[in-house]
Order: sequence, then structure tokens, then C-alpha cells
Amino acid sequence: MCYNFPYKDVDCFSKLTLDYLENDDRLNPFINDFPEISNFFKQIKEKMHHNIDRDLLVDVLKQQNSILNLSSKSKENIDLLKLKNTFSITTGHQLCLFTGPLYFIYKIVSTLNLCEQLYSKYPDNNFVPIFWLASEDHDFREVNHIYLYGKKIEWQVTQNGAVGNMNLDGFNDVISELRLVLGSHKNANKIILFFEQIYLNSNNLADATRCLLNELFGSYGLVIVDGNDKRLKRRFIPQMKKDMIERGFFTEIQKCSNSLAKEYHMQAHIREINFFRLSKAKRELITEEVSEKEIENNSEKFSPNVLLRPMYQEAILPNIAYVGGQAEIAYWMQLKTAFSQEMIPFPILVLRNSALLIDDSQQRVLKKLGFSLRDIFLSENLLKKQYILKNINPSISLEIDKKELVSLYNNIRSKTSDVGLQSSIMSQLRKQVNFFENMQDKMIKSEKKRNAASINQISKIKRQLFPNNSLQERYNNFIPYYLQSGDNFIETLKDNFDPLNPNFVVLNL
Repeated sequence: MCYNFPYKDVDCFSKLTLDYLENDDRLNPFINDFPEISNFFKQIKEKMHHNIDRDLLVDVLKQQNSILNLSSKSKENIDLLKLKNTFSITTGHQLCLFTGPLYFIYKIVSTLNLCEQLYSKYPDNNFVPIFWLASEDHDFREVNHIYLYGKKIEWQVTQNGAVGNMNLDGFNDVISELRLVLGSHKNANKIILFFEQIYLNSNNLADATRCLLNELFGSYGLVIVDGNDKRLKRRFIPQMKKDMIERGFFTEIQKCSNSLAKEYHMQAHIREINFFRLSKAKRELITEEVSEKEIENNSEKFSPNVLLRPMYQEAILPNIAYVGGQAEIAYWMQLKTAFSQEMIPFPILVLRNSALLIDDSQQRVLKKLGFSLRDIFLSENLLKKQYILKNINPSISLEIDKKELVSLYNNIRSKTSDVGLQSSIMSQLRKQVNFFENMQDKMIKSEKKRNAASINQISKIKRQLFPNNSLQERYNNFIPYYLQSGDNFIETLKDNFDPLNPNFVVLNL
């Protein structure tokens, strides 16, 4: 069963995200269009007139993916990219161990479904789902672990630099740790063999991640691209020069970001130079002068940061939409006027689907405790309070008494026009209300002790559904669900995700 709830009810999303989903006019200066199916027609027309070297792109994709056993659909999609009526829908992420948190998977499923929706609406065009490997990222601590059944599995190495280039020496230790955590699960050996074949037979983390994604999503036609490619980077040399030599993006990005920051949190820090220098084991911020000749001769040594990576992506892909999380949507919006400056079409930003996965036993516990699915988004303390007041001892609720108290004091205040006396009366009211609330809290606390088993059940199910006090998708890995359902897990997500439907999904598996 699938249930949809407004994002505002989940209480885990930013003001910018909620306003974006409501098509708030204040965001118009920072986007091309809101993500509605009818708006993609204009986006297609605009991107059609943008000069993309499609032949180069296809050649690079074929070379990069030559290590894979590509599905016929992925091969077909790569070839389709040569055609002027083919457009891409892109998502991307860091090279997380075993795909990392669940939202990594959700991003890709959202992208696949958006391609299908667009093809259904605009059948004269082709739409190719693309995953951008963030192989140049160097924050290893963000990608080197997963949480599985409450335990942390971590890949510990001493390598530095771009994570995609890291070799997989010693990865046997990670597989051994995974084997211990999975224990005697009936499908444990199958998934361990699956990961062994991928990670132990790959030259580096980028190759392993590419292979893993192809195994999971190749049948759906996913195309995987690595921006860390000399031929692709040569297409971005004009922007490299503008940034590193002229500091030509700083003012525009800062102006756009400051305008956005009047209403919303600024997501990404702005720098005068937005490139790193890559070497064998390092990815370092550029602080010294860079010559035009060095850029022209060694463009592959320069790596765009979080604010110019989107522009690089859009310069080399026939892309019309980017599917990302709320943080990504926020930093893309800092770039709108910089894109205009370069006359590169700004894609439609689509918030990936978010979901909470719940099983039958968890749903039964909620029902037994008297909670609806909507209630699971309440804080743990509020759930416990609600449980006591609704199910155990409704008589200790002092809400009616407080209302009567407020009415009494308002009546007393109405009997005088003396402002000082009115202030004194209201001050006394606040003291009495605080007294009532403290007394109610003490009575609830007493009832909690007498109903410890049920109270502990509430704590347990909150930990299960919101591990580490965060959304499940930001913590749990896909492995437990894949162990249970295999490829049906991804199919279930596909059947229930709609990236153009601005609702949070609760999915009973």
C-alpha cells in the first residue's frame, strides 16, 4: 500500500523546498520553470537550440561504459543521444559505499520515472536517464560507510584525492564485515557474492560504482557518465578560463545568492575561484594564478566545485531537468543568473521522491497504540503525550480547564479599562496556565511509568522509522529491502514514485 502526505506535514523540509513545491512566485528569479509536465515543452525547445557536441558525448559514453555488459536499452539510449530530438534527465551523487543511504536509490528511480512521464507526454522526443558519477569529489568520509541493521560498516583506507580514483585494495575486509552483519539471512550469500563480483573485480571506486549501478538499473536504460574525462572537460575550457583567470563568475553567483538569501538559507559557500586542481592523490583548492596555456593544455587537471559542476554538466549534456534533493535544489538556485550569463539553458529542477518504508508489523504496532500513519511524523514526546491523553487517561487532560481559565481571566479583564490592571491580570493568567501545564506534565509522567511497555514501544518504532532522529532515507541502506524482495524492491519504488507529484510517500512493503 502507498500513502501520500503533504511535505509540510513531515516537518523535515526547508522553507525553500516547501515554497518551491507550492510554485511560490518569489522563486521565479532563480529558476527557469516549476516542475510541471506542461512546462517541459518550452524547456525542450530552448535546449534544442543549445549547441551540444552529441557525437563527442556518445563516443565518450561508449568508451567509459565499455567495461560494462550494457543492456540493450542502455546501448539504445546512448545511441539516441546523437539525435537532436533526444534529451537527458540527469541525477547524480557521490560514490557511496554500496550506494549509501536510501535516497541514492530514490534519486535514480525518480529520474527513470520522469523520463517515462515525459515520453508519454511528448512522444516525438526521446528522454534518456543519466547518472552523473561524482568521481572527483574528495570527501571520503561521506562515502566510506553504510548503516546496516543499526551497525556501521566502514571502509578504512589511507588514500587521498578524488574518491573515484581510489583503488579497492583491502576491500575484502569490508566484505567480511558485511558478512558478519548479515549473518545467516537466507539471501546473505547471494548479495555478498553480488558485491564481491563488483568491488573485488574493479580497478577503482568509480568503476565499481558504475558497475553496481549498471547491475541495478541497466535494464531500465540508465546511462552513466563520469565528468572526470579529458575530452569532455575540453568543452568547458571557456568557462574554466573565465573562472580561474578572470574571476568571471564570482560577482554573478554572489549577487544571485544574496538575493536568494533574503528569504532563504544559502546552501553553498561562494568562492572567487570555483575549481580544484587534481593530481594523483590530491584535489586541492586553487589559490595561485593559473595560466591560459595551462588550462588549454591540461584541462583534465581542473575539477569544478559544487557551484560550477552543474554548469559543466549542462554544457556537455542535452539536459532539460535535474533531479535532486532539497540541498541540491537550493544550491542550483544560486546559479540561475550565472547560467544566463553563459547563455546555457538552466534545467528544470525536480525534487526527487522522498519515502518512508514501513512493514506490516510496524503498521500493526502503530494501530495497536492508537496512531494513524500521519501521526508517525509527530515528535516522540508528542506521540507519548498523545498516547496517554487519548488511550490511557483522557481525564487528566487540562485543555478544557485551561480554556475555561482563559475565558474567566478575559472576563475579569473586561471589567476594567485600567491598562496597568489589565496587564497584571494577564500576567496572573500566564502564571496559572503554566501551573496547569506543569501539573498536566507531572500527571502524564506518572502515567508513562505505569504504562512503560507501551511507552517503550513508541520509542522503539520511532527509532526504527526515524533512525538517528532523521528521515529513514538519510540513514538506512537498501540492502535489507533488497534481501527481502530482490529486484522487486526497485520495481515497487518505480510503481509508487511520481517525481511530479509533490507529496511524501509512505510505502508499506
